[in-house]
Amino acid sequence: MTTTYPWTAGQRSAAKPTTLGTILVTGGASGLGAATVAAVRSAGGSPLVIDLAAPADDVPYLQVDLANSTAAEAAVHDLVRANGGRLDGVFTAAGIDSCGPLDKVPVASWERVIMVNLVGTAAVIRAALSHLKQTHGRIVTCASTLGIKAVGDATAYCASKFGVVGFTRALAAETAGQVGVTLLIPGGMHTHFFDGRPPQYQPPPDAVLNQPAEVAAAVVFALSQPPGCEIRELVVCSSTEGSWP
Repeated sequence: MTTTYPWTAGQRSAAKPTTLGTILVTGGASGLGAATVAAVRSAGGSPLVIDLAAPADDVPYLQVDLANSTAAEAAVHDLVRANGGRLDGVFTAAGIDSCGPLDKVPVASWERVIMVNLVGTAAVIRAALSHLKQTHGRIVTCASTLGIKAVGDATAYCASKFGVVGFTRALAAETAGQVGVTLLIPGGMHTHFFDGRPPQYQPPPDAVLNQPAEVAAAVVFALSQPPGCEIRELVVCSSTEGSWP
C-alpha cells in the first residue's frame, strides 16, 4: 500500500522551519510548562494554557483538572474556539507524582497519577487532533527518563510515563503524514516538582539538573520543524543524569 503525503521530497528538502502559530501547553502555569510558554512567545508563537492554576503571564487559559478527561477534551475545544479557532501545536507538560511503595500509596493518589499523566495527555491530544489535522500541526508529549528506566517507589509515575512512551510511538505511526509527533524524554529539572517530598525522594544536594528553559528550547525546536521533517524522540538531560540510560 502506498501512502501519499501532503508534500513532495523536493518540497521537504527545501523546506525551512515553520512559524510556531498557536501552541497549547498543558501544565503551563509552572515548571517546564511555564518555561515553554515563555519560549513559545519568544519565538513569535501564541501560547494557550490548560492548568489547575493560572499562568503568571497574561496568557489565555482554562482551569481544568486533567484527571477529568471529559472536562479536558471540552477545554481544548473551548480554548481554541475562543482564541481564533486555529491550533498549530500541543505540548503536554502537565504531570504529577505520588512516591512510595505500591502498598503504601493511597489508591486514589496512585490512580490520579495515571489519570493526569497518561489519560489526561491522551484526552487533550484526542480533542486537539481535529484542529491539528487541519493545520498539519505538531504534538510534543512529555514522558520522563523514568518512562524508559524503572525505579522502586515510583510505580505510578513509571507506569504513567512508560504509558506515555508507548502511546506517543503508536500515535506517531497512526498520524504519520498528517500530524507531527515528538516524544520528549526529559531528565530532572530545577522546578517545584520535587517540593514537599520526603528527603529520599528528592534529588541529592549535589545533583546537577537542567534548567527548564533549556528543555523548553528543545520543545520549541521540535515544534518548529518544517512539514515532512520529523523529530520523533528527544532525550534532554544533564550530562551526569543518573536515571539515563
